[in-house]
Amino acid sequence: MAKAFISTSAAPAAIGIYSQAVAANGVLYISGQIPLVPETMALVSEDISEQIHQVFQNLDGICQAAGTTLNQAIKFNIFLTDLAHFAKVNTYMEALLTAPYPARAVVEVSALPKNVQIEIDAIVDLT
Repeated sequence: MAKAFISTSAAPAAIGIYSQAVAANGVLYISGQIPLVPETMALVSEDISEQIHQVFQNLDGICQAAGTTLNQAIKFNIFLTDLAHFAKVNTYMEALLTAPYPARAVVEVSALPKNVQIEIDAIVDLT
């Protein structure tokens, strides 16, 4: 199995020992993205709506670097520090993506890196 490692300045640099994404067998596996602005590596804002937007921008930047789009997503795993923001995520995804929508899981967690409120990873079809 050949693997291609995706790295782009359109998403935050890895802050650990991982790749932004790995492509293998026609599938793109995107590491968890948090709402850091790629150019500054700073949190976009404390506002959850802006954090949701930034995370999806980061995911999209990685998709573009791999030659695909978020509409090719197979599954999202969404981690929130407060499930009260679930509806905001739904609203944003509905405006961003076209139906039929990908599979997903949404989980409330006690904490995320850099004390952000949201993290999302994705599996995306490359075929």
